[in-house]
This record gives sequence, structure tokens and C-alpha cells, in this order.
Amino acid sequence: MAGRIAFQGELGAYGHQACAEARPDMEPLPCTTFEDAIEAVRKGAADLGMIAVENSTYGRVADVHHLLPESGLHIIDEAFVRVHINLLGVRGARLNQIETATSHTVLLGQCRGFLREHSITPHTGADTAGSARAIAELNDPRHAALASEIAAEIYGLDVLARHIEDHARNTTRFLVMSREPDLKRRGKAGMMTSFVFRVRNIPAALYKAMGGFATNGVNMTKLESYMVGGQFTATQFYAEIEGHPDDRNVQLAFDELDYFTDSIRLMGVFPTAPRRHEQVPRG
Repeated sequence: MAGRIAFQGELGAYGHQACAEARPDMEPLPCTTFEDAIEAVRKGAADLGMIAVENSTYGRVADVHHLLPESGLHIIDEAFVRVHINLLGVRGARLNQIETATSHTVLLGQCRGFLREHSITPHTGADTAGSARAIAELNDPRHAALASEIAAEIYGLDVLARHIEDHARNTTRFLVMSREPDLKRRGKAGMMTSFVFRVRNIPAALYKAMGGFATNGVNMTKLESYMVGGQFTATQFYAEIEGHPDDRNVQLAFDELDYFTDSIRLMGVFPTAPRRHEQVPRG
């Protein structure tokens, strides 16, 4: 598929890496915020959006689950990026020269052991790729950035140390968003269905709503709640299940869910990514 795919961050960000790996034939479109990436797809400036939703170490990406239901877009795929963090310095710099390392605060927290071992002072930057660009512009061998290898290539930096993250299998999950749903595909590893819903204001409504998935043998892989409308009493749930809406057991589970909910909105149907089962629990 030709076209453009929008992501949050600058060229060289891990979102860029996700685009390059999952949609190598598409032109990556960097966007300042997740809202901008979603808007680019909605208005036709991009054909798809690559949206980070959760990290195996740090949990879900803040605010994204608030954006997705109101985006008007549909989830058509998922992608996993192994977050290898590298120490990047200007050309000719050596590891023993480095005094500071700049990156997004999340990445800094994932490399505490390495930075402490080498007496490198962490500095917080706006994002990973932006930090790499800033270090290239500074052109000082005492200062480095923490970012991806693709960022090193783009900004002309040397990789002084590879894969320095504290957690050996740190991974970020992305959702691929489109203006139109795709309900026809069937993945070799199965299908995932995502949706949001609000339960009725009756005793044990959530417990009863979930019962239909258990009794019909539908595996729910994710259930997350978040407040809506600034009210503590207004809770919306985001869920993902294994299966396709056309599957009979999924249809029966949704029939029971519908009885105990005020609203249900299908967010997407997409093939299970082969790398999904390679992930490790958070923490």
C-alpha cells in the first residue's frame, strides 16, 4: 500500500521505527502530538496513523484511550516495537568522554543502571529523536542522546553503546488507525476485536456484562477503565477480545454485553500480530 502514515514525534522516533517496520512502503509523516497524527488521518493528509498505546514496562500511554473513541478512526492492525535504547554521540566521540545524556524522561528511567555505571548525568529532553537532533546540532563530544539507531542514521551520530536498557524485553505496542474499517480479513494467528462500552447503572452490571464472554469461551485480553466527562461516576471501558464479530461465540457474548450496557462502540477488528505472544508481563 502506497501513501503516508502519520506518527507522533520527529523522524527517528520509535513511532517512526514502527512505521518503517510495519508499513515499509509508506512515507512516514511526523506529527507533534497524537492529536495531530489522528487529525492528519481524519483530514486525509495521511492514509494511516501509527499510535502508541502501551509499553511493557511503563504501562499505557497517557490520554491515548481518551482520544481513540472520539477520533472517528478505526483500528485495522497492531504493531510491536522492541525498544532498544542506544547512547548516541557526535562523530568521533568516545564513551569515556560522555558527561550527560539527553532524552525523554521515560527513556532516561529505563537506562538508570547504565548511566549510573558510567557516571553520566541524565538530562530531560522533549522526546527521543528531538534529543538526538539537538545533540547533533550542539556538536559537543561530552554530550550524548538516548535514542534509536534510526535516529543515529538520520542525524549523523555515532552509536557509542547499544541496547543499554535495564529491561531486556522492553516493548511498545502501537495501533494502526484508518478512516475506514476492515472487517473482511482473517489473520493466520487469529483476530482481535476492540470496543468501548459503558455499563448500565445497576448493581453488579460490569460483572454480569463480562459473564457472557466467559460462558461463550471468548478470551478477553484487555479491560481498562477511565473517567469521561470529568465525572467520577461516568466510567467508560476499553476492551479487546480474541475473535471476530462474525464468530458465533463472539456474537452471543456481545448480545449479553448489550443487555447490561448503555452504549457499545466497535473500535476495530484486526489480525493478531505474530509478536503479540512474545511479550512479557508489565513490570
